Amino acid sequence: MKAVYDPAQIAHDPKFFLVRGVPQASAEQPERAERLLAGLSSIGLRPEQPEDFGPGPRAMVHTPDYLRFLEHGWAQWQALPGASREIVPNTHPVRYAGTYPEGVLGRSGWHMADTACPIGEHTFAAACASANSAVGAAQWVLDGEPHAYALCRPPGHHAYADMAGGFCYLNNTAIVAELLRGRYPRVAILDVDVHHGNGTQGIFWRRRDVLTISSHCDPNVIYPFHYGHAGERAEGDGLGYNYNSSAAGWSGDEALLAAVDKAGGIIRAFAPGALVVALGLDTSGGRPAARHDGDDARLCAWLGEAIARLGLPTVYVQEGGYLSPSLGANLASFLTGGQVTHTLPELGASQLPAGVRARHRQRQRPADARARERLRDAGSPVCAAVAMLSELGYSWRKILPALAAAGYHAIAPDQRGYGRTTGWESDYDADLAPFRMFNLVRDAMGLLWAMGYQRPTP
Repeated sequence: MKAVYDPAQIAHDPKFFLVRGVPQASAEQPERAERLLAGLSSIGLRPEQPEDFGPGPRAMVHTPDYLRFLEHGWAQWQALPGASREIVPNTHPVRYAGTYPEGVLGRSGWHMADTACPIGEHTFAAACASANSAVGAAQWVLDGEPHAYALCRPPGHHAYADMAGGFCYLNNTAIVAELLRGRYPRVAILDVDVHHGNGTQGIFWRRRDVLTISSHCDPNVIYPFHYGHAGERAEGDGLGYNYNSSAAGWSGDEALLAAVDKAGGIIRAFAPGALVVALGLDTSGGRPAARHDGDDARLCAWLGEAIARLGLPTVYVQEGGYLSPSLGANLASFLTGGQVTHTLPELGASQLPAGVRARHRQRQRPADARARERLRDAGSPVCAAVAMLSELGYSWRKILPALAAAGYHAIAPDQRGYGRTTGWESDYDADLAPFRMFNLVRDAMGLLWAMGYQRPTP
């Protein structure tokens, strides 16, 4: 995994923020970047600084009028008598038949969807640095990296082609998707932030070459309120290429993971060449914007693993994840995909029949390349002996030598929840959904696929 971050982002320090009509300190603070950097450091990732890619990538997504406003609006605002240190508009036209204003007072409302995106002296430069970080990660993936992470601040998924909103100014996720479209006919976006990615949805609303999926909390409860509902399936050529999945209130782990699992099926059917993940780390119930009240690190690890299983070239673009003690740890858990060093001892020869070997594999990395190469080189058919009960699994091992003598590579994996498998809830009242037959069959098929067997032997 490679990571990219431009320290120029730190200069953006918004002050104005309204919560139920009461001014408060903005949750999108520079310290976010520091905590995320600490999370990267904890797993040995030292982000590289991107080059300045210039205005081209930004212009692929955003309109000329909007980009000019972001670049010059603050200076024009400061020239007004009695102006505040940040642009905070007091009008937001609905644009039904509106005319683009000439002055900065009117243009601020035209280009700013709400008061949660104040523009300060360093906002545009920081937003450009954030976009450059996203472009740098995309370039790595285009150059052959399987995945890359962009630490982007300010975030971007609430920004439209011509409008800022919700702490966002340049839509980094959309910029990455456009860059990847230069290589791949189809690109998918999966947004897992607690808030719906309304800006991203709006940018690709009429397009079928970019699939947009957002899994978020109920927009009737939290921002952006007016967008993110299930009935929003896009229009024109894009009809059917936008999916929203929201949970009522603050839901538990299983609701989010079930939504991401469903999204994975949609993404596979779309068959994209690459994936962009709009990464939100708003998980903990103690956060300003929280998704659930469970174990942060565990949920982030499971989420990272579920997305990694899609097996696509992937750019991870940081979106939400506001100040909390667990922010850096959540990022580390997500990027490592829940990789845990297990200390299970190998089964010795005295515990197995002659000719049978045991191997322990991390469940998030079933595709061991060396095993795959050995099986392909041998050219023998494979026989997977799968049983529902651990006792029957042991019985299979008794006949493995006979199957091998008949010319098969005989494999007897422990099913999830049995034998030496780990990572499952073991409580008496644990949810049994992970052990449904569909998941058990998928495990077996995934193992065979990972070992190079992708169709039945005649």
